[in-house]
Amino acid sequence: MKKIILGIACCLFFIPKSFSQGNTEYTGGFKINFNEDGSKYLRMIAWGQFWFQYNDNVLEDVSTTNFSVRRARLLSFTQLNKKFLILSHFGLNSLNGNNLSPTGKGESSQLFYHAFWGEWRVAENFYVGTGLHYWNGISRLNNSSTLNFMTLDNNRQSWAVLGLSDQFARHLGVYVKGRVGRLQYRVSFNEAITNTLDADNAPTPNGRAVYRGRELLGSAEAGKVIQGYFDYQFLDEESNFLPYKVGTYLGSKRVFNVGAGFLTHRNGAVTMDGTGNLEGENVNIFAVDAFYDAPLGEDGSAITAYAVFQNNDYGRNFNLGPYGTGNMVYGHVGYLIPDASDKSRVQPYLSYQTRTIDAIDDNATRFGLGINLFMTGHHSKLTLEYANSKVGTGDPNGVVTLQAQIYL
Repeated sequence: MKKIILGIACCLFFIPKSFSQGNTEYTGGFKINFNEDGSKYLRMIAWGQFWFQYNDNVLEDVSTTNFSVRRARLLSFTQLNKKFLILSHFGLNSLNGNNLSPTGKGESSQLFYHAFWGEWRVAENFYVGTGLHYWNGISRLNNSSTLNFMTLDNNRQSWAVLGLSDQFARHLGVYVKGRVGRLQYRVSFNEAITNTLDADNAPTPNGRAVYRGRELLGSAEAGKVIQGYFDYQFLDEESNFLPYKVGTYLGSKRVFNVGAGFLTHRNGAVTMDGTGNLEGENVNIFAVDAFYDAPLGEDGSAITAYAVFQNNDYGRNFNLGPYGTGNMVYGHVGYLIPDASDKSRVQPYLSYQTRTIDAIDDNATRFGLGINLFMTGHHSKLTLEYANSKVGTGDPNGVVTLQAQIYL
């Protein structure tokens, strides 16, 4: 594995630093204007992320390497005036050799709606929207854009209820967003899903909680989710036109934000007592975080740093893959190596996560070490990352991933 990592890293470092096309040609992206000043328009964004992975911690009959399409997405939004907006987002995820189908009709081969919402401007800096939306609570990373991660991908545990109360990190409901001075906010009231990732697990006497509240207790008792996120912006203010939080600005802005958020789902989890009676348990998740992104001097270098503390209460001894009742601390930092902005840029980074899991009375950890090669900013980039994760007393698992990304 070490030889593979070294070989790919050398390829990234020694790619000639020729002038890239620059980002200016993408200003406005693919946009169809319906009037001369462009205030009536249709904007479209397409992106793809393509992975090659190496993992030697597999069974003997399983290949140590694989290719996949991590994301294939198309997003569009349109305004006829500044009073309203409609947004549509669809695509597919994690298409690989194991879930491809003979004629492309299998479940994993299908495009599906990630989001579809409408939004109305009620007053200055105050908006209301409804639909299948991404105006999430809890933390910055729970609102991440997938176009401009600094790390290879998001910290998985930060999408804290993906498939538990929502559909692929999106809830169906109503939201409000806006700003008061330098404080930005987003709050939403949503439907919880009935068919969760925990659907195959039944409550057992005095056993762990299962995330099946709406299914087992009914929508009257467990049908709604409330969430919100608030961040104070000390330096440059970020846009909240769309919900997607930027991973790294590559030194183009000077941003320092401190935020806090929550999610609460009454009776979202279910436990069984010793006599077989079902009882609801409230799911409550809370986080505080900080984000800093700024240039360092005049040489083109920049730093990106993020840290979050998150308290996860999914109910008694809940433990399901990336989700578990306990606390989590996560952080990452990246350094953009000095160079001219119109050249290919290199950004090494590292990330670390540790979390407690009440169910096993132990910790899980993940360490990531990576490097980005920006050939045309985030529009065309390569990312190489080595990640090592460990849960409790289990064996560590190391994976090397090379990603190629294009977005227009």
